[in-house]
This record gives sequence, C-alpha cells and structure tokens, in this order.
Amino acid sequence: MIKIKKTYKFALYSSLVITLIIALLILCFFYKQVSVIKTIGFLLITFLSSLVVIQFRSEKFIYRLIKKTYEDVSLLDKTMLSPEAVTTDISTLTSDVKRIAAKNKLKIETLQIRDNYRKEFMGNIAHELKTPLFTVQSYILTLMDGAVEDVNVRDKYLDRASKGVERLIYIVDDLDLITNIEVGNLSLSKEEFDVVEMIHDVFELFEIKAHEKGISLVFDKMYNGPVIVKADKEKIRQVITNLIVNSIKYGQKNGTTEISIEQLNKEKVVVRVTDNGEGIEQKHLSRLFERFYRVSKSGSRDEGGSGLGLSIVKHIIEAHDQKIYVESEYGLGSEFSFTLKSVQK
Repeated sequence: MIKIKKTYKFALYSSLVITLIIALLILCFFYKQVSVIKTIGFLLITFLSSLVVIQFRSEKFIYRLIKKTYEDVSLLDKTMLSPEAVTTDISTLTSDVKRIAAKNKLKIETLQIRDNYRKEFMGNIAHELKTPLFTVQSYILTLMDGAVEDVNVRDKYLDRASKGVERLIYIVDDLDLITNIEVGNLSLSKEEFDVVEMIHDVFELFEIKAHEKGISLVFDKMYNGPVIVKADKEKIRQVITNLIVNSIKYGQKNGTTEISIEQLNKEKVVVRVTDNGEGIEQKHLSRLFERFYRVSKSGSRDEGGSGLGLSIVKHIIEAHDQKIYVESEYGLGSEFSFTLKSVQK
C-alpha cells in the first residue's frame, strides 16, 4: 500500500476542493458557453497548478514557522536543522525536533545533576569548616571571658584551639591538592621504589592507632623480596596511608586490615587493602570517591579527617594513569585495590 505523506495529502485535498469549486462555478454560470474538452483541460491545469503552489507554500510556511519558533524560545539550535528546504514531509522537521529535544534534555539533566552536586558540595564544605571554626571560637571566647587567668584551663583550651586550627589547615590543604590535580597542576616526581618497604613503614606509623582499636595490620603472605614500582613515592604513600586510616576508622574491634600485592603482568602490579569492618552498602559505592561524601552522615565526622581522603586517593591514582577499584559487602568488609606501574629487575 502506497503511503502518501501528510503535506502531499493536504495539497492534494486542497487542490481537489479548489478544482471542484471552479468546476461547479463553470457548470452553474458557463456550462452553455464552453466546450467539455476545454473545461476538462482548464480544470486539470487548475488542479496541477494548485497542487504545486499549495505544496510548495505549505512546506515553506511550516519550515519557516518552526524555524522561527526555535529562535523565539532560544532553546533549540536552529543551525542543527537541515539547511535545505523541506520537500517531502513535515516528518523531517519532526525528526529534527525530536533529535534536538533529546540532546537538550540530556544537557538539562546533566546541568541539574551538576547543580545538585554543587549545592551538596557547598553544604558539605560549609559543615566541615564550620565545626572546627566554632570549636576554636568557643575556646577563644572562653579564654577572653576570664579563663585565661587559670593556667591549666588556658593551656588546655589553647591546645584544643590549636588542634582545631590544624584541622582547618588540613582541610584547606586537601582541597588545594584536589584542585591542583583537577586543573592539571599536580607535578609527579616519579621514581623506582619498593612498595613492600613503604607499606611496612606505614604499618609502623599506625601500629599504635590500630592497636588501640584491636585491629591487626598484616600482609597476606611473607614477601621475601622487594616489589619495585615506578611512581611518585610520597603521593603513593599518601594513598596507602588514607586507605589504611579508613580501614582502621571503620574496622571492627579485633579485626584485620590485610594488604596484598599481586603481579598482574609485566607492566602492572595491583595493591589490595582488605578489611573485615562494617562494609559499605551498594547504594554508596558509586559516590564513594566524591569530595566530602560520607557513607555515615553522623558518626564518621566524629572520627575526624577532612572527608577528602578517598577523593584524593582516586585523583592521585588517576594522575598516574592507573585505576582504583572498590568492592564491599555490607556487614562483611571492604576491599580497595589500585594498580601501579611495575618495574622488572
């Protein structure tokens, strides 16, 4: 079955109506004065000329009208339309409109997501800065109100105020580090080093903190020889430190934080940090590396930190052109793993 397009149908029906009206007029007023052959020829010419004019004008009108609509609403880009005149059907314009609308809908949704993220980020950073600021302010005001006269109170409050200032500096430094990474200003000083030795050093640094919570810091096996990688040593130390601190912070009493190092191939090794702590619900995993995003909105802040640790970890690893992964099961524990460039000796 032949499908006639809508603009052609409109032109065809309109031309038939015009031709029929003219034919009726001729029959009513001139039927005795004209011949049948001439009348048929005239009506045929009238029909064809009407068909061409109506089809051409309707398509031009529709195209110009919709194009003008694009300009008026300033939402759809008229340059995305087909530059040639529409010569078959309005479906060409319809497909253009649908395509542009879908593209702009995606843009709008993306902007909405970014706007929501921006609002949440500003709220988080305000909360993170407000807590130590109010703490410092309260101690200073107390001292100004006369507590400074008591040496013991003065020293204690000054010490606490100093710790509050240190946390503010810690947050600002972390924000500055992330900003430098994101704008491409982070300089990496890559060198070859033994990642096993580095992890030993970090273990020793947090041995007391882990012991206080009853958490054991262990390797998955005895590494008799070095595992040499090429990366920025201090930045990778920061990555391992942040991951171990998190495992201690969210670990269960008498639990374990285990690190394993596996040779993936000649070019890469993977470092895994596994704990048997409280774990992370699946709904949080996709946002875990966002700045200031916290799985627990209450208790985690009591543990201190800037709330930027995992975001920094992700940025440092990606700055090395490597990957970081997270797997977790709520109630059983979590595993963070990242790759590093391997050096074969």
